[in-house]
Amino acid sequence: MTGKTVVAVTGATGFLGVHLVAALAAAGAGVRILARRDPSHELWRDIRPEVVHGSLEDRAALERLVTGADAIVHVAGLIKALTPAAFLAVNRDGAAAAAEAARRLAPDARFVAVSSLAAREPGLSAYAASKRAGEAAVRAAYADAADRLVIIRPPAIYGPGDRESLAFFRAAARPLAPLYGTGRTAVVHVADAAAAISRVALGAGDAGCWTLADPMPAGYFMTELLGEAARAVGSRPRLVRLPDVLLLAAGIASDVVSRLRGRPSLFTLGMARQLLHPDWSVGPDELLPPGVYRSEIGLAEGFRTTAAWYKAAGWL
Repeated sequence: MTGKTVVAVTGATGFLGVHLVAALAAAGAGVRILARRDPSHELWRDIRPEVVHGSLEDRAALERLVTGADAIVHVAGLIKALTPAAFLAVNRDGAAAAAEAARRLAPDARFVAVSSLAAREPGLSAYAASKRAGEAAVRAAYADAADRLVIIRPPAIYGPGDRESLAFFRAAARPLAPLYGTGRTAVVHVADAAAAISRVALGAGDAGCWTLADPMPAGYFMTELLGEAARAVGSRPRLVRLPDVLLLAAGIASDVVSRLRGRPSLFTLGMARQLLHPDWSVGPDELLPPGVYRSEIGLAEGFRTTAAWYKAAGWL
């Protein structure tokens, strides 16, 4: 990596992480990742990131990851867990460990913490609370160097290869599709999110807390999202509105089943509360400035290419 800007990445093998590594490499950066084993991905055919074997709980591995790095991007996190404590152990304590190691061993590096728009409303779910706690932890680590800290709060990220958005497209493909909530929801395609975070890691923009969105930061009503998903999969479902109480009850039932089985579910009471929240739009003062980031992929194109990928992969 001699002569290259070295960017260290946690969470590199996750959905956003694999796209971020590809975006950083395309920008000419040398990429160093933290992983439990040697990874591979179709987006990395021509990329050979430096691999530090270990995890967020491995202090020595974190120290090897950040030493000599010009920037650190902390992407690693949990989106489902059985208990609030399990969320905090990764989304707060893991963020704190990464930030503290970076502050000690790469004091001049920029630290980019990828949080979630859900952190704006920490009272809605254990996940949202843990992401907000993670933000507080990295801010504490950089209390004396706030000019080197950038927090990114993406809204819902979707795109080819995303297993979590798959259920939404499957629902849109059925004769009856559930409709819930009355608010607006911002989204962003994974390629746009990765490109924006890559630019920030490589020095674009100011320190602070920013978010992302596609070309419609005001977001979409659920009817618009389901309608576009249906067009993408070639379906014309009848939309059936679910009462709020039914969605909340389903979240409670999912929590009970998850605990009995010992396996976490993405859909929980907390997630139901998030889905029913009336405002996941992104205001102009929250967005990364246009000189740093401008979304290239609108909803119609993004959903069409995502659905096509799902079909080609046999997922849909």
